[in-house]
Amino acid sequence: MNTATSASHSDRPAPTDGARSIGIIGAGQIGSAFARALARHSIPAVIANSRGPASLHALTRELGPSIRAVSREEAAKADIVLVAVNWSKLSDAMTGLDLRGRIVIDANNPIEPPTFQPADLKGRTSSEVFSELVPGARVVKAFNHLPALLVSNDPHAEGGHRVLFFSGDDAQAKRDVASLIESLGFFGIDLGPLVAGGRLTEIPGGPLPIHNLVKFG
Repeated sequence: MNTATSASHSDRPAPTDGARSIGIIGAGQIGSAFARALARHSIPAVIANSRGPASLHALTRELGPSIRAVSREEAAKADIVLVAVNWSKLSDAMTGLDLRGRIVIDANNPIEPPTFQPADLKGRTSSEVFSELVPGARVVKAFNHLPALLVSNDPHAEGGHRVLFFSGDDAQAKRDVASLIESLGFFGIDLGPLVAGGRLTEIPGGPLPIHNLVKFG
């Protein structure tokens, strides 16, 4: 188990006790894990995928009444929208959605099964590419660097709090995401601007992904 020895929260996180609605686009491993983390704390959210709400019946039945299956368009209307979609399908998933002004959590990585070959981003980070798909959105990179089980499982580990990194260029958006991270029981660490922080947590190539870091004290 690794230990985070120095970290700081974003200043004055805004409350997320029902004041901000949450949408999830993508019901794969990370999207479902995020939904499970929300459901554990009875935080309401809606979730959508490319196959429609009916295909998510088993998942929402498992998670309980706080998580509802909806269309992509309805999920995109939430105040905070987490997007976790296979990289090759990301452009299609964002087509036709207006996310201007909304906080959008980029939980994507430019790699996917079965080959796990990294996409050629021509030197850019995945968040730079993603931001172009959601013009006007307030993008925060988060929830992409941990295995799905560590996102969905209890983040209180070894007497501490599991670390979850985030980065972005909009200060208020980061405060809101930091508050959500804390409400789920994680210890959020702000890595700074979107490009710099995203490069540190990106899979593949970043030095921080996969490590199960815990903040004590």
